[in-house]
Amino acid sequence: MTRKSVLTAAALALPAPFLVAGAARAVAGGEVSPPLTPYCDDGDDPTPAQMEGPYFKPNSPRRTSLVEAGTIGTRLTVTGHVFGLDCRPLPNVLLDFWQADANGGYDNLGYRLRGHQFTDASGAYRLDTIVPGLYPGRTRHLHVKAQAPNRPVLTTQLYFPGEPRNSTDTLFDPELLMAVRTVDGGRAASFDFVLNVASGPTPTPTGTAPGGTWAAGTAYPVGAQVTYGGLGYRCLQAHTAQPGWEPPRAPALWAPA
Repeated sequence: MTRKSVLTAAALALPAPFLVAGAARAVAGGEVSPPLTPYCDDGDDPTPAQMEGPYFKPNSPRRTSLVEAGTIGTRLTVTGHVFGLDCRPLPNVLLDFWQADANGGYDNLGYRLRGHQFTDASGAYRLDTIVPGLYPGRTRHLHVKAQAPNRPVLTTQLYFPGEPRNSTDTLFDPELLMAVRTVDGGRAASFDFVLNVASGPTPTPTGTAPGGTWAAGTAYPVGAQVTYGGLGYRCLQAHTAQPGWEPPRAPALWAPA
């Protein structure tokens, strides 16, 4: 089952409050929020492209936090992974983010709320920013360009569930909804990109990690407890463990117990 088929099935099933196995869930306004990261399966459709818009600027600074001294707005952390078509994580993918400030304005003179980064060895990324404001004609959204090494650029936008303007914004695409939750100090979101890229072979799972119970190839449910490197961890999101997603390296998946 692909993200596209999940969303299609959910749209047909509404107003049912949720779908089988938690693959997607209905939210305010009849939208469907995609599953938490990581979500991918062999043969999943690539992430849809969207228009760049008039506010992109090249040469943004390399950074994972767009929050500077004096930045006003609700704090937002976005995490996830970038996968190829075969559902293998892609390292060294360039992700370039830009967005409106809390008042709906873009910095066209400098680089406020603009920045780029690269996915790590496990294909993961993290962005610390603020919830963007609204401006005429658009719902809340983040802009992003994603490019695997020596591959074409994907330009798209990410959206927030439950926004009243989602139903009136002609660009809004439910396949680009982030999974968003309220946390202490702000909001946390997740989204996995799937690029039209065939990636390399997946490392063979290696069994039990040294000094712990975490094991690659194991399907962990939410709340599962493991140890790794002498420390305990609690599973935040259901997933099948892969090399590179060990608890210390995957804060989107594991939290200290």
